[in-house]
Amino acid sequence: MKKILILVGIVGIIVFVTYGVFSIGPKPPEANALDGFAQCLASKDITMYGAEWCSHCKNEKKAFGDSFRFVPYIECPDNPQKCLAEGVKGYPTWIWPDGKKFEGEQGLQKLSQEGGCPLYPSSGAPAVLPNDKE
Repeated sequence: MKKILILVGIVGIIVFVTYGVFSIGPKPPEANALDGFAQCLASKDITMYGAEWCSHCKNEKKAFGDSFRFVPYIECPDNPQKCLAEGVKGYPTWIWPDGKKFEGEQGLQKLSQEGGCPLYPSSGAPAVLPNDKE
């Protein structure tokens, strides 16, 4: 009887340790509801020009959440010649490939309308938007 209890204890510890190792390991990144929207803007070469210290730029980035990684972005203090060549006068500035510019904070709705990129995931249900600017 004592041997059976020890064996059950050892098996329990092995199961517990194995589960812990596999559940703690790295997980693949989850798709954000705005990934498709950000990728659509990128596919149309719509680029945001800004600066790390700019509060309005921070707000735009925050609205995208993790999906901002897909948005073409130029950090103007690191690329002053590029920003001057594009005629960037303030931050943020969104520039379309045809030269159309939107200066200042735009919000996701306006970027969606102007860029022709839906804010909705492929399921057709509205995306949950983090504090979008009206």
